[in-house]
Amino acid sequence: MNKLNLNFLVWFFTFTIFLGVPIGEAYAQKKLSRKERKAKEKEMMASRLFIEGQKNLMLDDYEKAYFYFLKALEFKEEESAIHFKLSQMMVRAKQYEKALSYGQRALELDPDNKYYHLQIAEIYNSQNKTKEAAGVLENLMAKEGNYRQYILDLASLYLKLQDLDKALEALNKAEEYYGVVEQLTAQKQRIYLKKNNLEMAIKEGEKLIEAHPGNSRYVLSLVDILFNNNKKNQALELVLSTLSSYPNQPDIKMAAYNLYKDRNENQLANKYLKEAFANPDLEGIVKAKAFSDILTQMQNTSRDQLLDSLSKPLETYHLNNPETLIALGDYRLQQKDAKKAINYYSKAVNITPENEQLYQQLIPLMFENQEPFEEIAEIASKATENFPESAVFWFYLGTAKSASKENEMAKSALEKSIELNNTSNPQLAMMANSQLGDVLYSLGEKEKAFSIYEEVLSQNANNEHILNNYAYFLSLEKKNLEKALNMSQKLVKKYPDNPTYLDTHAWVLFQLDRYEEARPFMEKALEIESEPSGVMFEHYGDIMYKIGEKKIALDYWKKAMSMEDTSEFLALKIKNKTYYE
Repeated sequence: MNKLNLNFLVWFFTFTIFLGVPIGEAYAQKKLSRKERKAKEKEMMASRLFIEGQKNLMLDDYEKAYFYFLKALEFKEEESAIHFKLSQMMVRAKQYEKALSYGQRALELDPDNKYYHLQIAEIYNSQNKTKEAAGVLENLMAKEGNYRQYILDLASLYLKLQDLDKALEALNKAEEYYGVVEQLTAQKQRIYLKKNNLEMAIKEGEKLIEAHPGNSRYVLSLVDILFNNNKKNQALELVLSTLSSYPNQPDIKMAAYNLYKDRNENQLANKYLKEAFANPDLEGIVKAKAFSDILTQMQNTSRDQLLDSLSKPLETYHLNNPETLIALGDYRLQQKDAKKAINYYSKAVNITPENEQLYQQLIPLMFENQEPFEEIAEIASKATENFPESAVFWFYLGTAKSASKENEMAKSALEKSIELNNTSNPQLAMMANSQLGDVLYSLGEKEKAFSIYEEVLSQNANNEHILNNYAYFLSLEKKNLEKALNMSQKLVKKYPDNPTYLDTHAWVLFQLDRYEEARPFMEKALEIESEPSGVMFEHYGDIMYKIGEKKIALDYWKKAMSMEDTSEFLALKIKNKTYYE
């Protein structure tokens, strides 16, 4: 504690004690001597300078205020108020030795002024001369015969000095004036525990409970002391006796739950837990913590039944509490209900958009469960607003925007991710560059895209995303087809049942005019893919046309017609029953 909680006199105090010139004296009948007249002039000048100092002090112009106070002191060196003001200014400037010198001089000139005593105590405390500060307060209290105003500050100084007995004595005196209050009791309990006097610490807690019956916070405070000092049976007795008198206190029931759980009496523990959860007055954050703790326990039928029963009051009373929503999301995720988990997490992030860990959990989960890309982008955008220096959130935003075909925004976000990451996370850099290559190709910046693909492959020659997309885009451009073939072959060899890779490989073969070789790969892709895309049907139609199966080709072109991601020539192919490049 560097500052005492002392009530110093307000600024106008100095005016009330400063010696001015009564108006009537200017008209005194007795003619003043030259010496007396000069003395009066000096006093009046000192008064004017002092007032100027006060005015500038109020305007926070400390340099001018200091100048005027010093000038005032030249005209009236024996005025305590000027020394006091200069002392205060030196304290503000942290020049404590000068402050002490001015303060002591003020006290010499007016030893009965309590504010000057307090100023000295303040300076000593700022210098960490705690013993001296305490001595000043002790002398002041003895002088005034009144301890109430300074007793708490004195107790704090004794604690700083580790003089526990004197601190207790001061706190007991304070209690005589303020009554039995939580802050004083808590401080006394800490002192008794430091002195290894558990019995007195407990008595203090009991005294507080008796003075404030029905206050559960005071009961819980004593329960903590008892529990932490291996008085668990006594703690349980206190909790049960409190519930006997005040049965509708959910936080006391939570204490009963924890105490019975510690004794492995789970049936009784869960009884009190359910009763506490059923009470809407128990804070959601308290319930969420208990719920999450149970969620970490080993899964079994009884645990799952308990969580199911506890989730209902959480959903009924606390859906505006982010901790509750996160706990419920964790529960649903553990139940493998990702959709509900995403719903809870999304609600939580709308309430607490500054929760970085929640974004890190929610956004990948949304990608994994194929949530609408517009919704993913909305959450990712909120993450970048709250954590603009996070490269991974910009990556998520760029990926979602790319999937939504908002390529300009995707490009900007991915470039931001790469800039922020600055190779600190090589894996993230590789993924962001891979996505950026796709976006640049879609924007027509094809050579730049291919350059990025080459850079990524130079770092990781087996990057599957790049191998597939680079091969496919090269086939569309009919460039470096042998290179494209090598890349697509590598993928289908490693993943013979991946329909996307099979489709790419088939199309590279098609562009190499190797139609018969392309056919089985495309057929296998259509067989494996549960929901083939329009482009896959169109590709198969194109292959069948080239090998002379024109009726089959037309059938597959027609299948593709009602679907997305087909070529601009599909309608012409159907109309004219012929293939167009």
